[in-house]
Amino acid sequence: MQQALRLAERGRGQTRPNPVVGAVVVKDGAVIARGFHHRAGQPHAEIEALAALGMRAPQATLYVTLEPCCHRGRTGPCTQAILASGISRVVVGCRDENPLVSGRGMAILRKAGMRVDAGCLEDECHRANRTFFCWAKKKRPWVTLKAAATLDGFIGDRQEKARRGPQRWITGEAARSYAHALRAQHDAILVGVGTVLADDPRLTVRLPKAKAFHPLRIVLDSQLRTPPDAAMFSEKSHPPLLVAAKTPRFDRQLLARQAALEAAGAEIWFAPTTPDGRTALPPLMRRLGRREIQSLLLEGGSRVHGAFIAAGLVDSIALFLAPRLVGAGVSIVEGAGLDWRKPATLGPLAVRVLGDDVLLTADVINRGRRRRS
Repeated sequence: MQQALRLAERGRGQTRPNPVVGAVVVKDGAVIARGFHHRAGQPHAEIEALAALGMRAPQATLYVTLEPCCHRGRTGPCTQAILASGISRVVVGCRDENPLVSGRGMAILRKAGMRVDAGCLEDECHRANRTFFCWAKKKRPWVTLKAAATLDGFIGDRQEKARRGPQRWITGEAARSYAHALRAQHDAILVGVGTVLADDPRLTVRLPKAKAFHPLRIVLDSQLRTPPDAAMFSEKSHPPLLVAAKTPRFDRQLLARQAALEAAGAEIWFAPTTPDGRTALPPLMRRLGRREIQSLLLEGGSRVHGAFIAAGLVDSIALFLAPRLVGAGVSIVEGAGLDWRKPATLGPLAVRVLGDDVLLTADVINRGRRRRS
């Protein structure tokens, strides 16, 4: 199963909207075939492994990281091919939480008399596809809050916040390089317009050996204040998606801003609003889900972080900490709807040293108090 997990990772970033899956066929104690899902529309991992054997593997054991599918999508059901191959045993890493499968694949195999053992390296296999499971079950992307901060919890200088221009780096080169790799692993990046006005970011993946995939770039911008000459628009092949909180139908100024941004290459979405005029996040997340966005990297600013936490929409964090103390500035999380007595709590922390900086990662295990949106 460890081999199958490593194989699954080779498809990371290429299989959307499908999960990453690896498969290994074993007979008489020896591996006789391997496979992984390369890309949506191409053969699934089980089929690729069986194809190397002419679709026949009598009395062999199939190890697969995810429950075999039993429905017809872009490809046929894997359960049918497995039953026809002569395989006698299937070892499954974890159940597919997609409602279209959700135990049915294993049930079909067992009903046909095949031995099916489930739960081998279950936690690892489940984690490999947690974004897919979130999207399949909740119809929204998995949200990771990413921030770079000083040790005393500040992500920027308030005096510089209103000035648009190159950002002052908090972390070192190793941490920034890892942050770009993190971007490449997500379907979309989201920031608030305040971050655009203060830092003028490109929000692109800039790595020497980056994969061709670049995430969708999203800006929460209720009044369409994003400048048409923002650095994001220099990347013509990857236009950002700007979300407006109100329809500018009777607002000439907003209509003019909309036209200017669309001329610059932006795609404008109009979203429902909260009573305070901000974008309502749950409807936005569902709309992203319909666009097959399974993973969202939340990059700021502090009020955007706070709004997502208050709405119970943060699933994990990636916090880069630099060995600095500044004493004042913009906090990691700010905004209405937050309650320190009922915080979102995090699961086991993983710590990674990146040059002089530290990366803390963890999942949210208790979302605390939710705010209505």
